[in-house]
Amino acid sequence: MEKIVFTDPESNEEIKLYVLEQTCISNVTYLLAAEEEKEDSAAYILKEIQTDENDVIYSFVEDDVELNAISKVFAEMLDDVSFECQ
Repeated sequence: MEKIVFTDPESNEEIKLYVLEQTCISNVTYLLAAEEEKEDSAAYILKEIQTDENDVIYSFVEDDVELNAISKVFAEMLDDVSFECQ
């Protein structure tokens, strides 16, 4: 399982996330990632943002409409996973 590391800009704390699934919708790549490889761990949906020709960054999806729509796509992809948006 691929692991990505984020640095919180406010606290400089590293957050390690495991990529569980990836999808592309309307030419936008989204990742479903979790802090741990456990059944009940918190999951996050991240959106790939192109910064220039060769670099991308990932940002947490915070828009409620976008978050609900993408979480439904991931729920369909992963039959044994249920989502609860908070």
